[in-house]
Amino acid sequence: FAFLIGGFTSIACGYISMKIAVFSNYRVAFTARNSLAEAFKTAFCAGTSMGFSLVSIALLVLTALLVIFKEIRTDGDFDTADDRQIKDLMEYISGYGLGGSTVALFGRVGG
Repeated sequence: FAFLIGGFTSIACGYISMKIAVFSNYRVAFTARNSLAEAFKTAFCAGTSMGFSLVSIALLVLTALLVIFKEIRTDGDFDTADDRQIKDLMEYISGYGLGGSTVALFGRVGG
């Protein structure tokens, strides 16, 4: 389950980043006709907004998965001193990272 959610999150982040990149590339090219300094500022702002948005989406989904898996696995009785519960929770979450990385890898290799 976490693997699939990680994959879908990676796909959504890739789609959003491509939309931002296409929009900002046009703005940078248009701004570069007049001033390279202003074009750099535009590109930097676009890259910053893209980075923050992607990290925010990934952390939001990761937090939601942690809450969901904690409720499913422990039935609401989560003990932070119990190493087994924490280990199980981290194993579930590792699937999220693996799913996202797999989709990103194949997206990069496939073009």
